[in-house]
Amino acid sequence: MKLSTSELLSYSTVRISCEYNDGAIGTGTGFIFNFLEDKEKNTVVPVVITNKHVVKDAIRGKFVFTIATTNQEPSDTDHYVTEYEDFESLWIMHPNDDVDLCALSIVPLILSARAQGINIFYWALSKDLLPDEKTYDSINALEEIVMIGYPNGLWDEVNNKPIFRKGITASHPKFDYCGKKEMIIDAACFPGSSGSPVLIFNEGAWKVKGNDHIMGGTRLILMGVLYAGPQYTADGEIVVIDVPTVQKSIFVPHNLLNLGYVIKAERILELEELFKSA
Repeated sequence: MKLSTSELLSYSTVRISCEYNDGAIGTGTGFIFNFLEDKEKNTVVPVVITNKHVVKDAIRGKFVFTIATTNQEPSDTDHYVTEYEDFESLWIMHPNDDVDLCALSIVPLILSARAQGINIFYWALSKDLLPDEKTYDSINALEEIVMIGYPNGLWDEVNNKPIFRKGITASHPKFDYCGKKEMIIDAACFPGSSGSPVLIFNEGAWKVKGNDHIMGGTRLILMGVLYAGPQYTADGEIVVIDVPTVQKSIFVPHNLLNLGYVIKAERILELEELFKSA
């Protein structure tokens, strides 16, 4: 069974269920990324990446992965569930307090499953999908984007599938918005979407910047990670708040500007450095 790129993307995320120390229950989104990949030695450290605020004060956490068949194909209705205690302490945090990213190695999870005769199926994103200078030069100010995650905690729990959302870039991806390694997207960013990967994804055709050429095939670029959005306060001010994991009365549709703040993907590599000494 050959899976299309969009089908593979549906195996690149994981729903993060958390129980917090105040008794609240919340959900966020994580995505799988390959750290320390050495193609010559055929070694890699797959991790789940999400926002720090998703796991902050979480005393318990849970992942659900799809089980692989003996042919290494996904068995969509068969799931492997892993639960953790003292959940927040397990994550490696980005060293910059202003960068809302963290990562957790899933190597122990994979080995534990194998010890039970179970292989899990996932599709990891990798450095090859990160934009470099040449890629940025080819990207237009206005591009369609895809965000994958679990808005309001919604998912296809029978088939363990995330929700795909579409939007557009609201700031030029090439430039650091307000001097920070961030960009803005115009998309519906609901609780549970925290940690969602934001990608430029084209299947079929797209226009190349600077000329009228139409390219064909598949274009997939990991642009970054959703973490926050601007919102009106009761006083009419605009403030930037983390996209919450728990649905709260303050976070309702009529308050939203339908904009999301995205940490640029290059900051993921700063997290990888911490795993080299781990």
